[in-house]
Amino acid sequence: MPAIRIPTPLRKLTDGLEVIQAEGATVGEALAALEQAHPGVRERLRDEAGQVRRFVNVFLNDEDIRFLDGEATPIRAQDELSIVPAIAGG
Repeated sequence: MPAIRIPTPLRKLTDGLEVIQAEGATVGEALAALEQAHPGVRERLRDEAGQVRRFVNVFLNDEDIRFLDGEATPIRAQDELSIVPAIAGG
């Protein structure tokens, strides 16, 4: 099963877990499995239209899914997804 790395701000919704194993053949399916298993995650990851929020970056291994096939990107059991919230500063 692919692993999903959870950022610190979302860990309160995953019982403190840093890594979650989620089934799915695509990035979108794995994220949906995460969202279903951990209520409240969906609202933090997705906008009103159901798209990954602009300020949330999702990486498959070291590649931003926006430069791949987005949520339709296929994943394998040994892959790792990382959810990385954008950090604003000045």
